[in-house]
Amino acid sequence: MKPTPHLALAFDGQCEAAFRFYERAFDGTVSFMLTWADSPMAGDVPREWGGKVCHATLRLGEAEIAGSDPPPGRYERPRGFSLVLQVEEPDQAERIFATLAERGRIETPLEETFWARRFGAVVDQFGITWSINCEKAP
Repeated sequence: MKPTPHLALAFDGQCEAAFRFYERAFDGTVSFMLTWADSPMAGDVPREWGGKVCHATLRLGEAEIAGSDPPPGRYERPRGFSLVLQVEEPDQAERIFATLAERGRIETPLEETFWARRFGAVVDQFGITWSINCEKAP
C-alpha cells in the first residue's frame, strides 16, 4: 500500500503551472495530465475551463502526488495540512527550499535542528505548505 496525496481542490485553474513548477523543484516527472476537455467529464465544466486539469500525477522517485483544477466554484484555499518531503542531503534540502520559496512565503527558515540536518517550512506561490526535512543519522 502506498498513499498518494491528492490536491483535489487546491488549485484554482493553476494546476498545470503548479505541477510544472514542482517537476522542476523536485526533479520529478509529470507522468499524467488530462484536461477537462479531453475527459469524459467535459460537460461538467464550462467550455472555457476545458484546458484546465481534470487530473495530473507527479512522480517523485517512488512517491506520487496527484492534483486537479476543481470545477469553478469548488476551489478551496489549502489549509490545515502540509506535505513533508524527506530528503537525503542538506544541499538538496537547500535547493528545494529555495525553489519553493520563489514567490512564496517562508514559515520556518531552513536550518539545523535537534532532529534534522535541515528543516524548514514554506508556503509556495500556489498556496501549498511544504515541510522540508533532512534527518540526522540515528
